[in-house]
Amino acid sequence: MISRWINEVKKSADPEELGMILMHNGVVRGTSKYGDAVQGMKLHFDEDKLITLVNKYKKNEGIVDIKAWVNSGELHVGDDIMYLMVAGRFRTDILPTFELVLSAIKKEIVTEQEI
Repeated sequence: MISRWINEVKKSADPEELGMILMHNGVVRGTSKYGDAVQGMKLHFDEDKLITLVNKYKKNEGIVDIKAWVNSGELHVGDDIMYLMVAGRFRTDILPTFELVLSAIKKEIVTEQEI
């Protein structure tokens, strides 16, 4: 999926506007934020809110494209939780947008429970 996203954005973007593609691959850790062992997690997300969020931030200055995928259901240690791609002109455009989108997905879109 990640390779496909990169190829899609390279083919569709104006080469004058595409200078960086930043990727995130969230993975289920074997420990919680507090250091406790976990076997996995149950994850759910609101797809409509995710689409709305991505479309909102695609309008940011210097952003060419944003793509996001979130896993759902019962996940185990090592499973992929999320992929996020933000592509754009300069690092100074991409990094703040990337941080905002990633934080919003984790706080507003995803519901998780450790198991």
